[in-house]
Amino acid sequence: MPHPILMPKPGQMTEECVLVAWHKREGDKVSKGDVLFEIETDKSNMDVEAFEEGVLLKRVVQEGETVAVNAVCAYVGEPGEAIPDLPAPLAKAAIEPAPAPAEAPAPPDSAPASAAVASTSASATPPPAADGVVRLRISPRASRLAADSGLDPRTIAGTGPEGRITERDVKAALTAASAAPAAIAPSVPIAPRPGAPVPVQPIYVADPEDAAPRQMSRMRRVIAERLTLSATTVPQFTVTVAVDMTRVLALRTEFKAAGTALSVTDFVVSATAQTLAEFPDVNSRTDGVSVWPRRRVHMGLAVALPDGLAVPVIRDADRLSLDALHRRAAELAEGARNGILTPDDLTGSTFTISNLGMLGVDEFSAIINPGESAILAVSSVVPTPVAVGDGIGIRQIMKLTLTSDHRLVDGELAARFLNALRRRLQDADAFRGDLLNG
Repeated sequence: MPHPILMPKPGQMTEECVLVAWHKREGDKVSKGDVLFEIETDKSNMDVEAFEEGVLLKRVVQEGETVAVNAVCAYVGEPGEAIPDLPAPLAKAAIEPAPAPAEAPAPPDSAPASAAVASTSASATPPPAADGVVRLRISPRASRLAADSGLDPRTIAGTGPEGRITERDVKAALTAASAAPAAIAPSVPIAPRPGAPVPVQPIYVADPEDAAPRQMSRMRRVIAERLTLSATTVPQFTVTVAVDMTRVLALRTEFKAAGTALSVTDFVVSATAQTLAEFPDVNSRTDGVSVWPRRRVHMGLAVALPDGLAVPVIRDADRLSLDALHRRAAELAEGARNGILTPDDLTGSTFTISNLGMLGVDEFSAIINPGESAILAVSSVVPTPVAVGDGIGIRQIMKLTLTSDHRLVDGELAARFLNALRRRLQDADAFRGDLLNG
């Protein structure tokens, strides 16, 4: 019996993935461990390996298609075996076109442009396959460009082999769309009730100089969904302290001259991990009814990417030396930027640090990563005049802001946590001992 190959679920919040490229053709021999295809998640790309042996009987999903997790992507079995019918929900989703938005009546001078768009759309509609399923032939690069630009690829006529839509076709459609004049929907006045105040209705008029709208990337949509959930369901408050980093920066310069290059983030991660071990309530999670204390500290470290951000996880961060933390953080950051991290590298954090210190930020607050009780925002180190003894001195000051879930952490606990963290960051001798003994 043929074995279905399903779209994996790389992360707990992942609902769909893009099949980027096939590594096997129909009829190719398949062994356990062979890479069948590559997928793109909201955070990275990953290979999907075979767990069955035989031949690739059928590729159900084409390159560039977005597929729900656990949906059938292919079948592997013995040569000549019959392929079972596709599940009804999948076939239905494949043949049902997306509902077209209601169109406002176009002004007379836009009729030629509207006719041209309708003609392009009609010629670009892919014909149904023999099994009745509509397949859109589009290259992965073209699919990605269309999604980022907000274009429906079904309205684009492909010039590639067998009508395949190429990146060049998408660029041509974008150029044509930007050249067409923007249609302005006429406003419809609404008569107010007698005696009621007349509302002031803001009217948006499209600027001909505006760029064509584009869809948010999959990564940005996932970020928006998770942080909106956090901001609207978790009662969050912030507490800020100023930390004197003068001695730590001097220690960093000293060790850099000796061949050990460390970043300010390394010191912050190390001190935070040790402080979380001291304050387990800040390292817990809750659903509003129950509380799950965590004995291990898995540090999430936000990394900026071109399309958004990823949060790779340093596991057991409180048990690592400063030098080991530096190496692991560098590996994960590089992997995040190259899109090669595994789901295990991106899940399971118990606390997150967001550092904008390298971008000249005086102070900011971050939104809690869902499933955690707090997040630490790290700002830039700024030379600041402060009271030193009976006089005034210039010290290297850095602001730390803790955003906390008020269901688990109150103001007093947040203040004690930040003060303990500040003491650790200002204790250069402890860091020196860690480096020498690590």
